[in-house]
Order: sequence, then structure tokens, then C-alpha cells
Amino acid sequence: MVSSSHEAMHRIFQHDPGLFSRVSHFLGVDVPTPVRATVLPTDLTDTRPVERRVDTLLRLETAEQGAFLLAVEAQGKKVPGKSADWAYYTAHLWTKYRLPTALLVVCQDHATARWAQQPVCSGPPQLPTLTLTPLVAGPHNMPVITDPEEARADLVLASLAAITHAADTVVNEILKALSTALRDAPEDIADPIVEFTAQGLGNRPAKHLWRNLVAVDLSFYKSYISEEIRDEGRAQGLEQGHVQRAAEDVLLVLGQRGLEVSEEVRGRITECGDAELLRAWLVRAVVVSEAEEIFEGE
Repeated sequence: MVSSSHEAMHRIFQHDPGLFSRVSHFLGVDVPTPVRATVLPTDLTDTRPVERRVDTLLRLETAEQGAFLLAVEAQGKKVPGKSADWAYYTAHLWTKYRLPTALLVVCQDHATARWAQQPVCSGPPQLPTLTLTPLVAGPHNMPVITDPEEARADLVLASLAAITHAADTVVNEILKALSTALRDAPEDIADPIVEFTAQGLGNRPAKHLWRNLVAVDLSFYKSYISEEIRDEGRAQGLEQGHVQRAAEDVLLVLGQRGLEVSEEVRGRITECGDAELLRAWLVRAVVVSEAEEIFEGE
């Protein structure tokens, strides 16, 4: 099943096709800003019973160099034989549309990025015939945008920066800058950015920070994803409240029974985040002769 982060890594270029020309600066190439962009069908299946689909396919038209195709692939890990698929995509598109074809691979970790950017030749060493050299956008070359003003200047690029740096600790600062920048953005502009960023973070730890930032900084937005994030945050808050009260109940019973509660015991109780375990301790607290005995058998 395709993950949400996979979808965000390539769909963000459908949302803003001009993003590629802005990203190309960080990839060491100079691609003119398109004056027109068209999202094309991604099905590359031919008459053979093999289905092949590129993640995102764009036709970009520039004033300086005319039209070209951009295939965008989101790659979450190394996959043997994938380079051959990419070579097929680009050759097929070049043949079908008779337009220059570029391939951009978007990654979220350094190892996959290094693997993806290796040139691949279809022929033997002395007869390379067709050589594929993908452009790769990943944590090794995408900007680290931690200034809200810089994020505000290009919200889509800032979202892509967060997505590609999702596994790095610096993503927290990027997310804070992005949420601050989004406060001034109209809802119809901010909503897709909120969604792409949430999807792109996947199940990584940074998703919790982003959900908290959206719940607090962007509480006035009413989009589906924003409401979903706030609902989850409220549910987590309620659960944390139940856990805190359960810990207080255990300490209250021990105290009412006149049992001495050491700092070690108090710390273990208050730091416990398991509501079921706290309930078990509460039952034991009613009958034990010493506070430490509530932990017996664990």
C-alpha cells in the first residue's frame, strides 16, 4: 500500500508545478520558470501485460527552452531494479510525447538519495547506449528553512523542505517556521500546505509536533485535515488527563493510609503513562503495608 508520505513527496509538484524550477537551484541545474504547466496521465502501460505508472507527470512549458516533461518519483527506500523502471519511464515518455524528458526522484533519507542519484547504463560498459541520470531531491540538498520570513516567501518549498528533512532533527525548526508563516496565509492557500506536510511526515516523530502546531497556531482553519489534527490532539489531551488523575489517585490512597512514599516511588508513579497499570497500582495501594509493594510482580 502506498504511504501518505510517498503521496505527498510527488503530489506537491502537481499542486505547484512551478516548484520544480525553484527546487532545481538546489540540485545544481538551471531550469527556467514554466509559463504553463499541465498535469498528464501517469499510466505508462503499453500493449504488454505489464502495468507501469509514474507517480506524477507534468508537461512544463518555458519561454526560454520550450516544453519538456517532468516525471516525479517518490522513493522511500532502495528497491532493486527500480532504476531499470525509471529508464523505461523516461524512454517511453520521450517516445510517446516526443519531448525532452527529465526525472526527479524525491527521497527522505541520505542512503536512498545516494543510491537513487547513481547513473545507470542500459548496455555493457563499452556500449552504454542509454544512460539514466536522475535528479534527486532529498535531505542532502533541500534547503533547511527555519526563518518564518523565508518560509512565508515560498510556502510550498518550505513544506517540501519539511517533507524531505522529516527524518532529521532539524525538521522541528522547519515546522515551527512553517506554522508561523501560515498564520498570515489565506485558508485556501494554507490548507493544502497543512495537508501535504502532515502526509509527508508519515509516522515519524515530527508528526506529533506538526499536529500540535496546527492545533495551536492554526486553530482558525476549518479544513478536514486541520479538524482531524485538532480532534486527535484533543483526544490525546483527554487521555493524558486520565493518566494524570490516575497517578494522583494512587498517591492519594497511599497518603491517606499513612504510608511513606519515597521520591523514587512518587517519580515512578507520576511518570507512568499506562492507565491500566496505574489502575492495578491503585487496587494494590488499598491493601499493601508499604508503598513499594504496589510494584511487586512487575
